[in-house]
Parts: sequence; C-alpha cells; structure tokens
Amino acid sequence: MTLSSAAAVTDRLQRIPKAVLFGAAALIQLGLLAAMVVDRAEILRDGKEVTLQTQPVDPRDLLRGDYVVLGYDISQLPAGTLKDQPAHGQHPVLFVKLAPDQSGVYHAVSVHTEPVAVKGAEVLIRGRVISGASCGPKSDSFCDSLGVRYDIENYFVPQGEGQKLEQLRNQRKLLVVAAVLPSGRAAIKRLLVDGTPVYEEPWF
Repeated sequence: MTLSSAAAVTDRLQRIPKAVLFGAAALIQLGLLAAMVVDRAEILRDGKEVTLQTQPVDPRDLLRGDYVVLGYDISQLPAGTLKDQPAHGQHPVLFVKLAPDQSGVYHAVSVHTEPVAVKGAEVLIRGRVISGASCGPKSDSFCDSLGVRYDIENYFVPQGEGQKLEQLRNQRKLLVVAAVLPSGRAAIKRLLVDGTPVYEEPWF
C-alpha cells in the first residue's frame, strides 16, 4: 500500500461517525462471545462423558471469588516414554489417553505429544504442560513428572457455596463429569457428590 492510498484510507476512516465505529466494535465483541458460547455448547452436547476424581489443591487457591479451583488425579502424571524427549517449548500441548476403572472413574493410561488412536471406552483429552518441560542439559526436555492443565480447573458456583465444594473436594468426595470431543477439547458438564449430581452446567 502506497503512502497516498494509506492516507486515503485514514481519511475515509476519520469521516465515519464514531457511533458507527463503536457499534461495529460492539458487534465484533458480541460475535466473538457468541462463538465462544456455541463452541462450549458443542462440547457439552457432543462430547463423550468422562468422570474424573478431584484432589486437594494448594490452600492458597481454595476459592477465588465465586469459582472453585479444581485439581484432578490426572493433573500430575508420569512422563512415561516422553521422559528426556524434546518438549518443544515450556508449555507444550499434550494428549492424555484415559480409560475407566471398574467404578467408571477415568484414569490416565499414557501421555503423547500427538493424537493417538483410542478404542472402546478410552478417551483422549487435550491438555497443556504447566510444569515438567524444562529438564535435560538444555532445559528443553520432558522431566519424569508432568503437571498438566485441561481448561477444566475452574468452576463457577453461586456466591457463598464454594466452601462446601472445597471441603468435598479436599475429602475426595467430589467427582467431575467432563465432556470430551474427539479433538480432545473438554468442558465441565456436571459435578457429582456420592454419585448424585449437585451442579449441572447449562449449554447456554
């Protein structure tokens, strides 16, 4: 683009009423928000349900405002065959193969840097390494233990109800049912206490 054409574009933009520009910006923001809502609804509607065991978390992160921080048994995993392999960044994407036990709770079977095939009741969930990708001589390899986040670590609750969930989580009585798409993306669908749903996430 030449200087003259750039100046012409700038001149045209300056002639557009500010109200129109603000309206366009608002529409863009609404469009992005709608896309996020539709994306989440797709996960909740089409994702395969997996039940995950929660675990106690750092006391400093028990409750922030109106959401509860959730930790899972699959949040801290052995690297397995990935140990000492190149991590390609401090927070690489990871795919964790899950399988249910006799009670229906899903546990990690293996970890991978790329999607792998699953069979039967197995599920592949997508996460991101938050710790354990800085070992080796050049601090660029996977360590023997990996901390992983799956974007299902925060759950919003009605104001004042978080403390009860904290206690249940710390007593390992709180289970999370997540919906997982074939791509590995996940979203929290409901919370269970003693097998009974206590919170159900609406699609919209």
